[in-house]
Amino acid sequence: MKQADLGPLHLVEDDQAMAHLLGFLRDQPVIAIDTEADGFHSYREHVCLIQITAGEEDFIIDPLAKVDISGLGEVLADERRIKLFHDSEFDILIMKRDHGFEFRGLFDTRVAAAVLGSAAPGLASVLDDHFGVKLDKSMQRSDWSQRPLSQKQIDYARLDTHYLIPLYHEQRASLAERDLTMVLDTECRRLEAIEPPPHEFKPDEFVRIKGARNLRPQARTILKDLYILRDRLAQERDVPPFRVIANHTMLDLAEHRPRTVAGLGEIKGCSGLIRSRYGKEIVDTIEAALAKEPIRQWPSAPRKPGADYLDEEASELNDRLKQIRKKASDRRSIEAAYLLHRSALARIATARPKDETTLQKVGQLAPWQMDWFADPLLACVAKFEADLKAGTALPKGNSRRRRN
Repeated sequence: MKQADLGPLHLVEDDQAMAHLLGFLRDQPVIAIDTEADGFHSYREHVCLIQITAGEEDFIIDPLAKVDISGLGEVLADERRIKLFHDSEFDILIMKRDHGFEFRGLFDTRVAAAVLGSAAPGLASVLDDHFGVKLDKSMQRSDWSQRPLSQKQIDYARLDTHYLIPLYHEQRASLAERDLTMVLDTECRRLEAIEPPPHEFKPDEFVRIKGARNLRPQARTILKDLYILRDRLAQERDVPPFRVIANHTMLDLAEHRPRTVAGLGEIKGCSGLIRSRYGKEIVDTIEAALAKEPIRQWPSAPRKPGADYLDEEASELNDRLKQIRKKASDRRSIEAAYLLHRSALARIATARPKDETTLQKVGQLAPWQMDWFADPLLACVAKFEADLKAGTALPKGNSRRRRN
């Protein structure tokens, strides 16, 4: 379908247009929604566009035009109306964080595609498979905070929702035919309940940089201080940290320790722009770090919000439980995460339930999950307990504490 065949597009850039949209949505049983943010261009991403399709009409809301979008909250929280998103987690988190919205009646077409066995459930692949539509991926990292928007940006943005309603009708019928609607519903209820984590800079996160663990103690100190410097500079310029200094450049700086701005030119990635903007601060940071005590004891990476941290025994049991999930995923051609979420497995691995009542409560499992998995999960826990008593549960010499 050509752009000329898509019908009119409504740009919502003032309160009058927003009131018209909200009035129109009151009578719509199915509403497709997407957002565009500026995560590749700002320190902390913001909602820059909200795309909506309903009743064969396409709308693009511009929150940066000072439009009062608070009325959209009632629509999103109304469980009587279906809200379609494709890969909704980021949209939900950023809209909750920026606007305090709540979500009910969610149907995620990405989840539906994966539950139905799609090996490539991304929007571009799904639209191509179902409608022969080719999405222009060149706009994915566009700066959506810039105004005015280009026609190419607008054309790209509307396609993110334009086809979701006919896609939904196809997927809903297929899920019902294969008796898989409950799998989709369970994941969508989980997504509705997620909450945005606090935005907090943690200096010890530098340990997550690939290659950091290969550094010597003094270089570790330099890398940590450069990591702190980069975050401050990124905040001041309102850009993502990777746009200040790349990770691989910081690793080279930490290892080679140039002591002059001119010497920074020997480091790959230290462009003339970086040297002119940040050169003195980089050199000063390296000098100060060299005067500090080297980091000899490698710090533990700070816990990420929502991450599951398991002790040695729980980690081993969690691995065994994952094998049950994987076998079911392979057998049913359903993405493993939608059969049993990792957080449910982590809770089961920690609590080691011995009966179905405790298993359901601990794992917060839906009835279909109990039907499919209760027996193998409980058998796995019982076998692990027996192996513990026999001293064979953990590999010899195993002393790891792992993050799930």
